[in-house]
Amino acid sequence: MDFKKSFGEKLKRLRKNKNLTQEQLAEMIDVDPRNLSRIEVGSSFVKAETLEKILNALDVTTEQLFPNDHIQTPDELMRDINKYLNIAKKSPRKLEKIHKLMRFIVFDE
Repeated sequence: MDFKKSFGEKLKRLRKNKNLTQEQLAEMIDVDPRNLSRIEVGSSFVKAETLEKILNALDVTTEQLFPNDHIQTPDELMRDINKYLNIAKKSPRKLEKIHKLMRFIVFDE
């Protein structure tokens, strides 16, 4: 499941646990109810300022809202990275993008 969809499902559960409709929560966080609907189904994502309003409106922490089932050990992460690299090695363009991204991440810290 992708991150936006997982986030949206968690948001919907938390909203319902507070007995709020989409319209009520949308009003509390100052967004259009249609935008909130798109967030809950995973076709859109929240802006940082909207996320802060959601946390306050639902009285939850980021740990409660964001799924953490994606957290992996370093060995698991390396296996995934190598798997993706093996898939991408057929495309020089993709490898170049991955290379640039990795250089940016490694040397930007």
